[in-house]
Amino acid sequence: MLGRFPVHRSDLFAGIAIAAIDIPTAVAYAELAGFPPVVGLYASILPLVAYAFVGSSPQLIVGPDAAICMMVAAALGPLAIGGPLRYLDLSITLSIMVGVICLAAGILRLGAVANFLSRPILVGFLNGIGLTIVSSQLGKLCGFAVRTDTGFFLRLIDFGSKLDQTRFPTLFVGIATLLLMLLTKRYAPRVPGPLVGVAGGAAMMLLFKPRQWELTTLGSVPAGLPWPHLPSTFWTDAPLMLSDAGSIALVCFCSSMLTAKTFAVRNGYELDSNRELIAMGMANFASAFSKGFVVAGADSRTAINEQAGGRTQLSGFVAAIIMTIFLSVGTRSLEYVPTASIGAILVLAGVALFDVRTVQGILPISRSEFVLSLVATLGVATVGVLLGVALAVILSLILLLRRASSPYDAVLGQAPGVDGFTDVSESFEARTMPEILIYRFDAALLFFNADYFKRRVRQILKGSDPMPLHFIFDMEAINSIDVTGLEALDEIRSELNHKGIDLVVARAKRNVLERLVRAGFSEQLGVDKFYPSVRSAVQGCLST
Repeated sequence: MLGRFPVHRSDLFAGIAIAAIDIPTAVAYAELAGFPPVVGLYASILPLVAYAFVGSSPQLIVGPDAAICMMVAAALGPLAIGGPLRYLDLSITLSIMVGVICLAAGILRLGAVANFLSRPILVGFLNGIGLTIVSSQLGKLCGFAVRTDTGFFLRLIDFGSKLDQTRFPTLFVGIATLLLMLLTKRYAPRVPGPLVGVAGGAAMMLLFKPRQWELTTLGSVPAGLPWPHLPSTFWTDAPLMLSDAGSIALVCFCSSMLTAKTFAVRNGYELDSNRELIAMGMANFASAFSKGFVVAGADSRTAINEQAGGRTQLSGFVAAIIMTIFLSVGTRSLEYVPTASIGAILVLAGVALFDVRTVQGILPISRSEFVLSLVATLGVATVGVLLGVALAVILSLILLLRRASSPYDAVLGQAPGVDGFTDVSESFEARTMPEILIYRFDAALLFFNADYFKRRVRQILKGSDPMPLHFIFDMEAINSIDVTGLEALDEIRSELNHKGIDLVVARAKRNVLERLVRAGFSEQLGVDKFYPSVRSAVQGCLST
């Protein structure tokens, strides 16, 4: 059907399963983002179709996502002074902005940005989102309002102070919905748990008299497809939302790629990260066109797609058709769904974001990354989602610069029975050669580590006894060098020359060698001082 993928009949059944879980989930996520329930359905249909035509994953399902919904609410809340229509206009503008950013990044081939947020920080960010979602829905399960303009800990304090206001019929419905979904997941994992929970919650309305017991439901949900609408304030709102749109686009793409890569590895196919950026941009354009909000790759619905046998994007098409039919003729059934059931769905969604096992696995590997993951979690949970994203980005940059500014280096020597030269710090038997010091720098030589390079060379020379006559610089690991790096290397050349030490370069890559030539370094050093290997450099030094 789509040309790019073979069609399997199991895709039809997968599409039904996706729609079955997507309808109640989209309604719940719409409320999480601050929209009427029907807006979640708007955001679930056309994005599926847009992604199917452009995306490189045959299995990824796009739509409302819990973490993105929290970010959307945080971005729109401070600007939405003017009621629900203003809120929806801002949402359309935000979706367009996210779409533009993703599309532009894809065209510029910036797909590598998917690796920008390290896995520990992204996991920490999602854990913080999970805490925020769960804490924001506890009041809904108990039948009273909890402040949403505070951090996780203050929200828990507010919740605890209002426990005496608990409405037990509401609590019963919420807990019963939770149990229904948990039992479904345990004993019938192929059955959509949220659909069972919502259906069970609606059935419980027959046991309770909603007005008598003060049970709230979703109420009337309008039927019919939305009419496209471009806000009249788009051009004035767009600049105000640029930074928020950038943060949301980054998390949207990183989390979507993490989900897509997981299933790609499991099922043995390749992804094109630049094409995924473009597809995510088109999906968000489609959501804006249908009066929806920002969408992303949904891990739970992608998992349902795989479990139900979905192998191509035909399953997404089928799900879109079913949800279109439901939106046209079936929305009256949502009128009887209790808000406590929606809260239960969101609580489980928040819990599903927790990945304690990964965080525990990080600790023995890297204590610094473990701490950064916890800081990201606490940042999102306490200072807010958008500030938490900014914190996660800053932490990623700090971690990257910390590692890149102090890379590994080594003094090389010879060990008995070992062919070639080895790091003397890794072998007790390795010894440096008389009058020759061989040094390797294991990173690109750039502005942020140039001073470290000079400092390390000086430290090694200071600790050398006797002082070498030849200094062989093994440049095999240096794949790039900038102007600052060239100046640092020339400074070292000058210092070595002043001390009567002969500088020799070994194994310089072609692109690095070309820069050395253009900078005039090779002419100053002498073209006879460049060797294709460390062994030939040693032989050249011994022959002089």
